[in-house]
Amino acid sequence: MATPLEGVSKLVEVMRRLRGSDGCPWDREQTIQTLKPCLLEETYELLEAMDGNDLALHVEELGDVLLQVVFQCAIRE
Repeated sequence: MATPLEGVSKLVEVMRRLRGSDGCPWDREQTIQTLKPCLLEETYELLEAMDGNDLALHVEELGDVLLQVVFQCAIRE
């Protein structure tokens, strides 16, 4: 089983591949500006999950927000 740090490293690798020249066209087209609505939506979903008692949903929404953070980092590289 991967450690949390290894998991984040894998996520960063995947995002770099998706944004690479042979990656996903949609991911390559995204900018900081186009990701604003995505981050806002994911943040609201996380806040809703935090109000409930569903641990799995909370973890899922944290992952979605983490993906947005990694996505923006990849753009800024």
